[in-house]
Amino acid sequence: MSLSIRNQIPGTVIAVTTGEVMATVRVRLDGGQEITAAITRESVRDLGLAAGSAVRVLVKSTEVSLAMAAVEGISIRNQLPGRVAELVTGAAMSSVKVSVAGGTLTAAITTDAVRDLGLATGSPVVALIKSTEISLATV
Repeated sequence: MSLSIRNQIPGTVIAVTTGEVMATVRVRLDGGQEITAAITRESVRDLGLAAGSAVRVLVKSTEVSLAMAAVEGISIRNQLPGRVAELVTGAAMSSVKVSVAGGTLTAAITTDAVRDLGLATGSPVVALIKSTEISLATV
């Protein structure tokens, strides 16, 4: 299956916490960082997810935000430090590739945000991703 989602990072499930309708799935990325996905309980069952399951973490580039440092006092738990590897700016929107441990994330952000943050190749950044915006695929 081919997908238009550019952000696909391999990892291993380390914990599943199941609620009435939703579940949180903690994944250790191949680079060692941890990320949490909030998916339906039904998806956990259908995918057969349990500790030790090999997965790919999928995130649309429009769901990746960037900050210049880790952010405290925010509900976004997934904060992956990295460096800008590539920057393509357009009139309105820009594509920012960020090298993180274990892979690369692409963020689609406004060109105004690129200017306001002073982003350039090599800039240290933190990729922010809400757990509800992460999908998981089994491999």
